[in-house]
Amino acid sequence: MSALPLSGIKILDLTRVLAGPVSAQMLGDLGAEVIKIERPGTGDDARAFGSPYLLDPEGKHNNNNSFYLCANRNKKSVTINIARPEGQEIIRALAKDVDVFMENYKVGDLKRYGLDYESIRKINQGIIYCSVTGFGQTGPYAPRAGYDAIFQAMGGLMSVTGHKDGEPGAGPMKVGPSIVDYMTGMNSSIAILAALYHRKVNGGAGQHIDVCLLDTVIASLTHYLQIYLISGKSPPRRGTWGNGGMPAGVFRCADGELMLVVGNDGQFARTCAVLGAPELATNPKFVMNNDRVVNGKEIMAIFAGLFLKNTVKHWLGELEEAGVPCGPVNDFAQVFADPHVQERGMRVKVNHKFDPELSLIRNALTFSETPITEYRVPPLLGENTQEVLTAKLGYDANKIESLKKQGVI
Repeated sequence: MSALPLSGIKILDLTRVLAGPVSAQMLGDLGAEVIKIERPGTGDDARAFGSPYLLDPEGKHNNNNSFYLCANRNKKSVTINIARPEGQEIIRALAKDVDVFMENYKVGDLKRYGLDYESIRKINQGIIYCSVTGFGQTGPYAPRAGYDAIFQAMGGLMSVTGHKDGEPGAGPMKVGPSIVDYMTGMNSSIAILAALYHRKVNGGAGQHIDVCLLDTVIASLTHYLQIYLISGKSPPRRGTWGNGGMPAGVFRCADGELMLVVGNDGQFARTCAVLGAPELATNPKFVMNNDRVVNGKEIMAIFAGLFLKNTVKHWLGELEEAGVPCGPVNDFAQVFADPHVQERGMRVKVNHKFDPELSLIRNALTFSETPITEYRVPPLLGENTQEVLTAKLGYDANKIESLKKQGVI
């Protein structure tokens, strides 16, 4: 078995909360050595984002909660107070020997500490310095802070998410999880990998990468925004209705719901046959997909009545046999109970000091030659401080103890 793709790559991670940590975790999964820098005493802001928390051996709550655990495996935690000159010097010393420097401070914050891109580049010419912010390094909003939901709102995602106008509860709606954070983490990882390739293969220099949540959410709206750019009109909220093939949406059955997406005319004809209404496929109002889009309200209402006649299991079986894309509307327990999800191994077990059977979500990438097999537990706060400072900088026990007493580490 070959070494992991990023074996030998060293990353200094000063990011907090979700977008940056997710990116660093992805790179750590791929074999990079990731040193996570946290504030002494409190650590990453995510550690205080609420329950559920792992209980320590004494049954007490601590700073290892679900928000932190989801984004910080395969890292080493080192606590350093970067507000202190001594702490800044430690960061610069560590930065001399890494490939990537990651941070998500407000624009300009790290310059006053001598930890900005220009300062780090002076001591490490090849550094790839990735800044993850809300609004980017330029523009009138650059100094602002923000969180995922703010960008779902400002970037237009909320405007096209939620119940259709005229329905109960209509209005802009936030997507449940912090999806913009996750997508920004993916973009950051892509950018870092591209910069590493450029430096290694093309003989290029290190560089400053500017990734932000607002750019990411806007780019993620793809065909929705293209509708606006072509027509000058924003697409409406559709609830669970599809935005291409029709009919598509959640349909209530005798005992639950399923999601159906009819992507072409052939699938429509087969769906009509399954539902016991083959005549719908030859109705001039529904023959072509464009016809069904125009008459979407009518065909959706007809399908809604037909689906009520039997169970979710029945319809799923019939539709799958007919080759029509469909699926159950699962809660999280059903997701992890699904035999396909189990076969794919999306839930991995790790031996945490507080829970020897802690479950994490596996990395979604699957490689034939360099499989991701090691999932090291998200570290306790400052768990690796002494190890890293000794191995990387040669600090002895006396110096480390002195720095602790000064509140530097």
